[in-house]
Amino acid sequence: MSPQAHRTVNIVGAGLAGSLLALLLARRGLAVMLHERRPDPRQAQPERGRSINLALAARGMRALERAGVLERVRPLLIPMSGRMVHERCGQTALQPYGQREHEVIWSVGRADLNRVLIEEAARHAAVSVRFNQLCLGADVREDRLRFRDQASGALHEIALTPTIATDGAGSAVRGSLAAAGLVSVHEEWLDHDYKELAVPPATGRQALERDALHIWPRGGFMLIALPNTDGSFTATLFLARSGAVSFAMLATQRAVAEFFHSQFADVVPHMPDLLAEFASHPQGQLGTVHVTAWHVAGRVLLLGDAAHAIVPFHGQGMNAAFEDCAVLDALLEQRQADWPTVFAQLEQSRRPNAAAIAQMALENYAEMRDAVLDARFVRRKELAMALERRFPDRFIPRYSMVMFHPEIPYAEALRRGAVQAQLLDELDPGPGREPDPARAEQLVRERLPPIT
Repeated sequence: MSPQAHRTVNIVGAGLAGSLLALLLARRGLAVMLHERRPDPRQAQPERGRSINLALAARGMRALERAGVLERVRPLLIPMSGRMVHERCGQTALQPYGQREHEVIWSVGRADLNRVLIEEAARHAAVSVRFNQLCLGADVREDRLRFRDQASGALHEIALTPTIATDGAGSAVRGSLAAAGLVSVHEEWLDHDYKELAVPPATGRQALERDALHIWPRGGFMLIALPNTDGSFTATLFLARSGAVSFAMLATQRAVAEFFHSQFADVVPHMPDLLAEFASHPQGQLGTVHVTAWHVAGRVLLLGDAAHAIVPFHGQGMNAAFEDCAVLDALLEQRQADWPTVFAQLEQSRRPNAAAIAQMALENYAEMRDAVLDARFVRRKELAMALERRFPDRFIPRYSMVMFHPEIPYAEALRRGAVQAQLLDELDPGPGREPDPARAEQLVRERLPPIT
């Protein structure tokens, strides 16, 4: 084992990825110092109105299982078997995510999940967690990592090498590396923002079906709602920042009330605090972060959102970050603490997959807010599922590859998905007609080799 193996590994950011990574590294016998700018979530109330409810899928589940924490997380999970689509007229229809019993995604509260992961990491004597520590950046030349204690205001610094930054889309570590010219960052902001709202637990008849992700697609915008264990739902409005139909036009309570009654009439009666929440909850931005280099030799590594933040429309931000952690852990199993090699191989392995899921997440927004109501979309989805039943080793819908098949890399899901989309175009016979089974077999076998 290299001399670096005996050094403490710094993790900046004790959110979901950072706390899971601390747990994985501790299980591997490494000493970990976990630094977090916020108060201890085991003692403080979680921030309200800022987190999009999370969807845990197979990739994230596999990482939690690798860390030995999945069974502790299970009580927090609510299965969602599909999208419950709400039309303007109030009619609803469930569009299943998959067609096998295990093909569900899981709604989970960010705060509860984070608390469990920190508790599990802190059980290890090798893990030290320091809260209220604002990272001021990394100085690679001096090999220093700098902080300010939020309570006392005192400044302090520690040895940088090695540091793994899991401090999110607005990463302070990444910012300091960019300022030093060691990495370059490109942020692509969506012209749509989001606002989180609440559907409290119903006192009588259940307000919404519990085991589904609810979606009100309205073309240029949408409302979604995910279930919580207390019977409530976390709703999120995604809407243009400016324009004729936008957050900018919702400047008064009257405008908000009229907008929601005209667009989401069936859920408004179940949102008693709508106007107050709309006024008080922050309006969040959405974007994709592209970074040219994720690491500086064996000294510092960007991981999760710090390296490749994406928009939330495929429910894969957390899952991709958890997969990063699992890949890093597997590399350490092979390379021990050869940090320069491990960091380089992590980036080489994950960069194409991060780019692929970033693209698919953006594409999924158009699908969620618009296409789910289109008859052609529904017809092609049914055809895709029929092809999967007939050729299960060759044709797996792209959504299923991403959500239910962690053995298929994101980049491969994107590549095969493009082939399958072209194939569906050629096989779709139009409304009221059946596809040609012989033609389907010919195209599938010609263009889609078996998944091994």
